[in-house]
Amino acid sequence: MIDKKEIAQILDEIGTILEIQGDNPFKCRAYHNAARVVSSLTKDLASLIESDELKTIKGIGDALSEKIKELYKTGRLKYYEDLKKSIPKGLFDILRIQGLGPKRVKILYDKLKISTIDQLKIAAEEHKLSGLDGFGEKIEDKILEGIKSLYKNIDRHLYPKALDSANRIKSTLIKCKKVHNCEIAGSLRRRKEIIGDIDILVGSKPSDAKSIMDIFIKHPDVEKVTAKGDTKSTVILKSGINCDLRVVTDKEYPYALVYFTGSKEHNVEMRSLAKKFGLSLNEYGFSTLNGSENKKDKKLKITSKNESDIYQKLGLQYIPPELRENTGEIEFASRNALPLLINEKDIRGTFHCHTTYSDGMNSIEEMANAAKELGWEYIGIADHSKAAAYANGLSENDVIKQINEIEKLNKRFNNFRIITGTEVDILPDGSLDWNAKILERFDYVIASIHSKFSMTESEATRRTIKALKNKYVTMLGHPTGRLLLERDGYPINMNQVIDAASEYGKIIEINSHPQRLDLDWRMCKYAKEKSVKICINPDAHNIDGLYDVQYGVGVARKGWLSKTDVINTLPLKSIEKYLKLK
Repeated sequence: MIDKKEIAQILDEIGTILEIQGDNPFKCRAYHNAARVVSSLTKDLASLIESDELKTIKGIGDALSEKIKELYKTGRLKYYEDLKKSIPKGLFDILRIQGLGPKRVKILYDKLKISTIDQLKIAAEEHKLSGLDGFGEKIEDKILEGIKSLYKNIDRHLYPKALDSANRIKSTLIKCKKVHNCEIAGSLRRRKEIIGDIDILVGSKPSDAKSIMDIFIKHPDVEKVTAKGDTKSTVILKSGINCDLRVVTDKEYPYALVYFTGSKEHNVEMRSLAKKFGLSLNEYGFSTLNGSENKKDKKLKITSKNESDIYQKLGLQYIPPELRENTGEIEFASRNALPLLINEKDIRGTFHCHTTYSDGMNSIEEMANAAKELGWEYIGIADHSKAAAYANGLSENDVIKQINEIEKLNKRFNNFRIITGTEVDILPDGSLDWNAKILERFDYVIASIHSKFSMTESEATRRTIKALKNKYVTMLGHPTGRLLLERDGYPINMNQVIDAASEYGKIIEINSHPQRLDLDWRMCKYAKEKSVKICINPDAHNIDGLYDVQYGVGVARKGWLSKTDVINTLPLKSIEKYLKLK
């Protein structure tokens, strides 16, 4: 069986293939809409299928219901598999290039028979595209930039995608009784926003390593085995990510976990510190130094039960994996001065959420109920302002209607509240999309840039700071506008922006959407130093999007943030008081 997320992805891909084929636009749209409907279902998909209720949902119907049922029960859909065979595989790669949607890809294939990225690159360089409908020299330049970016990121993956793949492997391994310890290591354990390979570490008896390797390479998620050994094997997963499994002895496991978690720079500092204690440290353990680095001249003397023991033996406070980037963590740990990092359970609510009023897929009530299920005490609804026509931005009348609906819903809740907000566009001159009369109706205002990204650093910085000066603005949304692996953020001096937020008493968002993770973790420490409060928001467009808060918590932890640095760790009464003062 596959989950609704995978089903939605397949339905959306079917719609895209049909677009490339030039099929009926209504049919294409039906699949895209069905994908959005499935992804935003609040009821359990299995029960909807069993009760035959699925076909009664708007946007599904009989035919799509049958296809979803086939997918859910068998994990396959013949119609989809046949469709995929009908177009060159390379067209899917071309679709990954920013600015190239199905319509343009169809033109490229129909007119120039372009079916691979290499063919497209040559055609763009030779200016063969500028004569096509909807293309021009500027488009050619953008395509070449997009290809360059795609090649740069070809073996890089978003953190959530890599985590999901790694967890599926780990969950299988830990069921094996021969596996005594198992952990995801590498940059994934350190919660880096972009991941290269997946590293998984297992502790077991040496005699059991081979059978554990067999379980690994035969995992249903494995596409190809590229190397197999007694203690290390490498595979390519169906998600396209390389995954390494290392099996070590139980005694070696704590040391190997520190070593393979990294970072490389952190490990170098750890080894340097060990030498001051007359020790050598590597992935196998501690050993005494006898005036030589030769392994034969070392004698194993110290054992450690876990990672904490290793740090303790070097006079250090335990350093959480997220902080192991050689950004001062060893110095702070030597003084027992590391912060108590925020945890997911500390979050009491969130603010950046969209509904069907703008470009969201769930109603206000559905989003609120989902927030309650998460154990939160409040949810802020911040639909787009009118300038965001691409996102069905609200009109003044929509704002009044939405506020009234929220007030009615709040009368039905106990110990929970829907908080009224907006995500207002920061216009090119730094002014806000809504006027003061509208802005004062909201409990809070998120100000974000959604247009005219081609700015200089000084322009972007001035534009943002002017918005922060506005008395109605509560917080800054996705401050650099980046889309990871797709679009770099606009150039902006974040130190100056943080200084302004500090001066004007504004909050800065960590946008937890997997493609944003913006504010970047590298800037969180400076925000903390300047006493700027952070809000961890999911930028949720459906109920599943609320779960993205976990990725924002990872960014906050990596940025050295504690519970007290994050505004949405406050309970309902405190947050109401805070917003009222603002």
